[in-house]
Amino acid sequence: MKFESMRRDATPRSSAAEPAGDKPKPPGPAAALHLAQPQAPDVAEPAWDPLEDHARGILEEIGEDPERDGLLRTPARVAKALRFLTSGYNADVREILNGALFDAEGYEEPILVKDIEFYSLCEHHMLPFFGKASVAYLPGKRIVGLSKIPRLVDLFARRLQVQERMTKQIAAALEEFLEPRGVAVSLTGTHLCMAMRGVEKQASQTTTTAFAGDYQRDPNRRKEFLAQLRENKG
Repeated sequence: MKFESMRRDATPRSSAAEPAGDKPKPPGPAAALHLAQPQAPDVAEPAWDPLEDHARGILEEIGEDPERDGLLRTPARVAKALRFLTSGYNADVREILNGALFDAEGYEEPILVKDIEFYSLCEHHMLPFFGKASVAYLPGKRIVGLSKIPRLVDLFARRLQVQERMTKQIAAALEEFLEPRGVAVSLTGTHLCMAMRGVEKQASQTTTTAFAGDYQRDPNRRKEFLAQLRENKG
């Protein structure tokens, strides 16, 4: 009976002779969902970066084969990594700080954010140096959102750098845009240009400091800052 019914339904009929009860039903919700499935959007090919040609040239110059399986995507990966590691050139201090400045409401004591991890590239060998930054300021009329201080460190770290200049740049940016009574910055870093090559001293670290305002004028303020850095360290 079922087979005969299926055959009858499959037989073409004119609309005039078709009984009302045998009219085809509209598709149910499941069929509608199936019919409405969106097609996968076209995925754009990643844009070619001129740095890829330079990375490929380096591979060839050191005697490698850029066409071998493990290196086929290496030029593109190197280009992407370098764009990220130097993204600080395209960042704007104003965009980071101006939207997060608030009334200090009479608060006058030091504000310290310490042990901020940073990763940068030495401008002499383009090898990494990395470590921790500590930033303190004495508020004037305004304070800044705490998350903006690590962002400021990243902005200057993601450039070709020397640690001495990076330390001064962080302090100068805070002094200019926040107008505090004082700024203190300390960076301690490990430089792979000293660890992997050259003198090959893997355990050495470099510490740099920059002071402005009351931190520069008042030795007691500097001592207070340095003592805070030593707190909770074994």
